Amino acid sequence: MLSTNKNRLIEMLSAALAGLAQERGLGEAPTPRLERPKAVDHGDVACNIALQLSKAWKLNPRELAQALVERLQQQAGFSQLIASCEIAGPGFINFRLSNTAKTAVVEEILTAGPHFGESAPSDGLSTSAMIEFVSANPTGPLHVGHGRQAALGDALANLLATQGIQVHREFYYNDAGVQIANLALSVQARLEGLKPGDAKWPEQAYNGEYIAEIATAFKASPEFKDDIEAIRQFAVAYLRNEQDIDLKTFGVKFDCYYLESSLYTDGSVAQIVGDLQSIGKTYESEGALWLKSTDDGDDKDRVMRKSDGSFTYFVPDVAYHTSKWKRGFQKVINVQGSDHHGTIARVRSGLQGVAQKRGWDLPKTYPEYVLHKMVTVMRHGEEVKISKRAGSYVTVRDLVEWSGGVTPEMTAEEREFALQRGRDAVRFFLISRKADTEFVFDIDLALQQNDENPVFYVQYAHARISSILQQWGGQASELAKADLSLLQSKASDHLLRRLAEYPEVLAAAAEELAPHALAFYLRDLAGDFHTFYNADRVLVDDQHLKQARLALLLATRQVLQNGLKVLGVSAPFKM
Repeated sequence: MLSTNKNRLIEMLSAALAGLAQERGLGEAPTPRLERPKAVDHGDVACNIALQLSKAWKLNPRELAQALVERLQQQAGFSQLIASCEIAGPGFINFRLSNTAKTAVVEEILTAGPHFGESAPSDGLSTSAMIEFVSANPTGPLHVGHGRQAALGDALANLLATQGIQVHREFYYNDAGVQIANLALSVQARLEGLKPGDAKWPEQAYNGEYIAEIATAFKASPEFKDDIEAIRQFAVAYLRNEQDIDLKTFGVKFDCYYLESSLYTDGSVAQIVGDLQSIGKTYESEGALWLKSTDDGDDKDRVMRKSDGSFTYFVPDVAYHTSKWKRGFQKVINVQGSDHHGTIARVRSGLQGVAQKRGWDLPKTYPEYVLHKMVTVMRHGEEVKISKRAGSYVTVRDLVEWSGGVTPEMTAEEREFALQRGRDAVRFFLISRKADTEFVFDIDLALQQNDENPVFYVQYAHARISSILQQWGGQASELAKADLSLLQSKASDHLLRRLAEYPEVLAAAAEELAPHALAFYLRDLAGDFHTFYNADRVLVDDQHLKQARLALLLATRQVLQNGLKVLGVSAPFKM
């Protein structure tokens, strides 16, 4: 139901309640809430205000509902908005919208175009947000878990943007610590002619073929010298570039890349440790420095600085999030794997201590987290666990190429088309389930060109509408004056109802940080279109009816385009 129609009905209900209360000397009534009936046959929208008020007002709920309906029917404009209303069950009021109210969505979509569904932020809510996602260690290619983060984070950013929020996308590079040292040792071993399995191959080294590629590239570069620090710098830069290429192929861009190492060089880590010590948030025990995180609900206190003088990994995280707040980001969302769940309490505890020291009004839930579970990749009915290049996992590049059917024999144009198809499949699939559920990615399903493939199903609806509009051969501007009152079939009614839901779906998905809800909606919208297409012929001889149905299809195509764009998926005009 369009918000304009919804707000008008709520205003009318509120006026009816106020009038009834004044007439009978009753108490104040709450603002009525509208909901969609579970069964389509029960109408377009329902209200249970009579049930809510019956006890306080000491009235039979059905009698109260009847009194409200009578008052509603006396109001100006009610018949233009509502075709009929009935009292159901113990006191529900079911409303059926008028044809004029239902078809108004088509005109609204065609007028707003790519902006249909967007809204401004509510008063008092933040108008800017940072989303940190992917944030992979520069120690190897991006794996499928990073792919899920990339799809989720980018879709979340797009969703928030539809609600008028300025979104800053950030990638945090963990370029300090033991893993980076292991990367340098791995490349050094390859430069010495060693390979995995050799007696002298370091136990902690990375085994993927990409390590050999880095060693070969370093040997051929002007920076080549037998120095572990030079190897480290080259390897990190090489892999950062590789990850950037993969992210570009995946269609994901960032506004900022933030280096963990900078938190040490600019003194941020030392400063937050000093802040926490100065307010008594820490203590020394067994040669280590501990954070009193149990004061903030953690199940135990956490080591900050180990006995060897090095910091545990959550300490720079506290410094990093301190930087986010200092940069003005009061709403921060981190998209991370569920294995990070244990760090949430200690990071928030550290931040509360820093905020106390600096006099910041920092929410206890800062930052927010969207945690995702693992992805299992299936191909030819079997789980794929490794990639030759990565050595121990499937990469994002593998997933995109496999899902697009990329082969070595392809021309450059064919390869680009296949990569686009693979990117669309991977992004849609990885968004199509709740983040906190495990996901099985079926390569064979991604390659199918039929209704069983969800992204094909949605994209084909867009392409089919484009084909119908091309067959018609007219100009879209001609449909602005279509007589939409002719849209009276059951199939068109379902499609109109679905289109009107789009703005609320966007708003709810953004509020709940749940892009999968939009993926579900697009599948339902595509389904309603396919049903309409099979039930109501569009290119009929009756010119007025043809234009009305074409206008409905043009609006449907626009919403499919808008929704797919939010998910980072293309909307092809032919397939």
